[in-house]
Amino acid sequence: MGCRKVSIETEKERKYIVFVLFVLVVYLSPLFILQENAHIRVHDNLDSNLAWYKVLARSGEMFGGVNATIPQIINGQLPRNALGTEYSIIVWLYKFLPTMIAYALSQALTRIVAFFGMYWLLKKHFLVGEKWLFFQIGSALAFALTPFWPSGMLSTLGMPLALWALLNIRNGEGTWKDYFILTLIPFYASIVLGFFFFLSVMGLFWLSDRFRGKGWNLRFLLAIMYMTAIFMVVEYRLLSSFLFSKEPNSRDEYFHASLPLWRVVRLAFRNYLLGHTHVMTVHTLVIIPLTLTAIYFVLLKRLWKQEKLFVFFFTVNILLSLWYAFWFYEGWQPLTKRFHFMDTFNFARYHFLRPLVIYVGFALALKVLTLQGKNWAKLAKLSAILQILFLFLFNDEIIYRQKPTVEQFYAEELFKDIKDHIALPQKEYRVVSVALHPAIAQYNGFYTLDTYNNFYPLSYKHQFRKIIEKELAKNKTIRRYFDQWGGRCYIFTASLGKSYMIKKDSKQHLKNLQLNTDIFKEMGGRYIFSALPIDNAQQNQLVLDKIFVSKTSAWKIYLYKTL
Repeated sequence: MGCRKVSIETEKERKYIVFVLFVLVVYLSPLFILQENAHIRVHDNLDSNLAWYKVLARSGEMFGGVNATIPQIINGQLPRNALGTEYSIIVWLYKFLPTMIAYALSQALTRIVAFFGMYWLLKKHFLVGEKWLFFQIGSALAFALTPFWPSGMLSTLGMPLALWALLNIRNGEGTWKDYFILTLIPFYASIVLGFFFFLSVMGLFWLSDRFRGKGWNLRFLLAIMYMTAIFMVVEYRLLSSFLFSKEPNSRDEYFHASLPLWRVVRLAFRNYLLGHTHVMTVHTLVIIPLTLTAIYFVLLKRLWKQEKLFVFFFTVNILLSLWYAFWFYEGWQPLTKRFHFMDTFNFARYHFLRPLVIYVGFALALKVLTLQGKNWAKLAKLSAILQILFLFLFNDEIIYRQKPTVEQFYAEELFKDIKDHIALPQKEYRVVSVALHPAIAQYNGFYTLDTYNNFYPLSYKHQFRKIIEKELAKNKTIRRYFDQWGGRCYIFTASLGKSYMIKKDSKQHLKNLQLNTDIFKEMGGRYIFSALPIDNAQQNQLVLDKIFVSKTSAWKIYLYKTL
């Protein structure tokens, strides 16, 4: 009888997993079917990372030394280290495969790992027992469908799998599989975009065990140290730039501690309710009401001991939002002036733990409600289903349907026409873009003076600023944006502000543009790709060479060259 029950439960689990894989196939199908006709995220994706992978792949500097540079970007002053490690699997996907095949495969791999990681974590450590199978599967599937930041890979969605392995080791149940997982994840994740914060919290967890009388547990400590060491090897370029680079870089002018207390409070509420663009959890409409209801029952019936795990995750979720907002509090300024690394390293990213925290908390809240009676149990099941359906509405093809497709964004046909018209080797001249992301020109092989990168020489930022200093002087928003961050080293204009995706049907004109084209020419600049006509081009020592338009492009390019 016991064997038959186990067999039935195993068969039920198998059917659920097959169903989950089917759901993931449906969710991912637009990427594989549409490919370059698909709509995907632009911010910190098409406007940056996807172009970086292509630039790196053809640069000849995949294995360049820690002091190597990328010739195609900012006059060869962009450090090779700015484009990430060659030990990351994602850069090889983009090197050997077409962009959208690589993108779709990366999405599939990440979401499959996210599902199994969360499922195993809940099944083994947080929601134990066959009776909770529906919630184990449902919560894990919901977690796997969250609209994570694509180039983050497993930086956040791999945390449940890593936690599952570490908890196995902590409990004395670790096998070679757990260490194998701890070894592989660093090759498909980023330490600064998730795992620094995860591993430091694991270190605190080990300390808490020690102080609570659970011994030294060296196997747990060594496992944490082992995974950290693997990350250090994989991310050796980042480590070299952060610890050993002596040249001032653009992050040295990054300034975060600027918000008064009332804005910090508002930001904390906003982050708690809506989340953050890089770690979207889509938890507002279903998960928050559900968890608040569950905490109500815990308070009402004094279930602190029975539901201590749920209370813990509920509390941590709030604290992470508070910490995220508080990191921008102006009161940090005395410390940031004294300890420069507090500006150059973004400690606010502890909130990258929230996807893990929120969805484990969600699963535990479903359990709490189920235990309150049949009607509540029905509501819990309905909530799990609604969350999954709601996440389907956040599919890229739906959310970004008003944005250009990948083909329209990179406009390869249009930029080939521009390249053929100029009829010079691309490495012999430099270009900048106006009202257009420079990543588009970079993707198409042009050598750009403008860029979007995490860090580059501070001296270059100051030199480039001279080109746009009159425009910055006219607009406080873009002036602060450039001076206090500068990751987007763009040709900003006062009239457009931070608008740099002007489509070809726009009727706007640039009427009073003031660029220092003498500096532009000194830096090798010869052509400007403008998405809008420049009415006072002659005053800027520019002449309109030709207008380019294409059915497969979202842009109309006005090609200006220097006099």
